[in-house]
Amino acid sequence: MSLNKKMLLLGGGHAEIPLIQAAHELGWYVITTGNAREGLGHPYADKNVFADFSDKDAMLELAKSEGVQAVCSGCNDFALLSTVYVCEKLGLPGHDSYATSLEIHHKDKYRALATRLGIPTPRALVVRSVADFEAAIAQLTFPIIAKPVDLTGGKGIHRAATADEARVAYKDACSRTRQDHIVVEEFVQGSNHGFSAMLVKGKVAFAFSDNEQYYINKYMVSGANSPSTSSDKTLAMLREYSERIAQELHLVDGILHIQYIERADGIPIIIEICRRPPGDLYIKFVKYATGIDYPKFIVQAETGEDISSITDVPTQGFWLRHCIMAGPDIANGSIVCDVKFAHEIQSNIVEKFLWYKPGEIITDKLTYKAGIVFFKFDTLTEMQDKTARMPDLARIIAE
Repeated sequence: MSLNKKMLLLGGGHAEIPLIQAAHELGWYVITTGNAREGLGHPYADKNVFADFSDKDAMLELAKSEGVQAVCSGCNDFALLSTVYVCEKLGLPGHDSYATSLEIHHKDKYRALATRLGIPTPRALVVRSVADFEAAIAQLTFPIIAKPVDLTGGKGIHRAATADEARVAYKDACSRTRQDHIVVEEFVQGSNHGFSAMLVKGKVAFAFSDNEQYYINKYMVSGANSPSTSSDKTLAMLREYSERIAQELHLVDGILHIQYIERADGIPIIIEICRRPPGDLYIKFVKYATGIDYPKFIVQAETGEDISSITDVPTQGFWLRHCIMAGPDIANGSIVCDVKFAHEIQSNIVEKFLWYKPGEIITDKLTYKAGIVFFKFDTLTEMQDKTARMPDLARIIAE
């Protein structure tokens, strides 16, 4: 491996492992970073330099001192924003400008962009003060959602059915954001899905879609299966919206990942959008389900290589990526003993990636994960049936 082909990857958790492996296959020497020294991805890299990847100037200095030729984002919005900042400062390829990236990744800026482009989005108001907040909840129709503009993974997001509930949600969102404002928006009723596309010259060259599952934590995805139940018409609309955004912002080639709610009338309402890989081994899920080497194409795009050879392949078969999370019978402070898989799903398991350690304590049952498992099913009916029962079929045993 040539040591003069060096890449800085912002992140080093389990989610980044497929990116590190793909980068190695492409001949890169990989340096990972981040504050979480226990990240499961770090041992896969050639070098680790532990630092705060949300500190964009620290990342710039790190990229300079290591003399890297490319910077890749891990599966986190702060990582993406620091990545594009560094690449803009150093003139490195593969990324949009910092200003463009903020338009996509900050929820208030994206809502404004979507409104300008006529793309369905929840009715949302930016809130900078208590007075703003009171005015907002007087205008919006309940239930509403309060959310930080800069966080992902369901952090600080709360649904409120009443003004009193909304005030509690507002305080929590404000306490978590690094910005001086949050977004309050109307709740959209429908089914939850993901849509992951590869852009080439402003067009969708590849697209993958899924159905999302949520368990105890209603704002953190616990699983996703594919093929999607969304209609061809709905998916065509998402392609068109993606291209509208790409052409408006002159987006570089690479990933555009969307979370959307499909209303009963088939209209997809985009609730989140990003240009970094989704977490929890989602990109490996895409690879399993389509046969397309998604992690490799993402690394190629982020290092400025040509990705026009990607082909638009639908999901082949019936697949589920499932995060093993704590059930309702498990309390904070419980001690993990084991993970048990029911006999009837043993033959569906394609890969288990479990990282729990017997004896560890669950401090936050809403975010705790014991690992991720990939399943393949023979029929759509089997996929839907076993997905619905997965929290019972793959369970954490704790005491």
